[in-house]
Amino acid sequence: MKRIVVIDGQGGGLGAALTAKLKARLGPGVQLLAVGANALATSAMLKAGADKAATGENAVCWNAAHADLILGPIGLLSANALMGEISPAMAAAVSASPAKKVLIPMQNCGILIAGAGNCKPDEAIQSAVELAAAEVEK
Repeated sequence: MKRIVVIDGQGGGLGAALTAKLKARLGPGVQLLAVGANALATSAMLKAGADKAATGENAVCWNAAHADLILGPIGLLSANALMGEISPAMAAAVSASPAKKVLIPMQNCGILIAGAGNCKPDEAIQSAVELAAAEVEK
């Protein structure tokens, strides 16, 4: 069974949307884990249908190391992103994880992706879900 880890911070809206759409698209054949940089984000993803959830720096670091697939905002790769919620240790753990990563470019992460286009968040979330499904179905 594939371990899919959705990581988010702040209010958890992006992570909750990813979690709900992944759950609907992939069903019970995967283990969908929500990891929040804060309790509010974790709660939002758990309410959206995550199978299990954890919060904080150690949870991000441990789950990143054990994931098959990681989804979340692109700021997960940058220390101090998401208004400081992503610690250097979190960013290093996500970056070093052997898991494939499906990351959504977000303007508030301070990272601009040339050539990524200006799609709406819902379009980016749907694209992320389809990329994740393709990885799971390989």
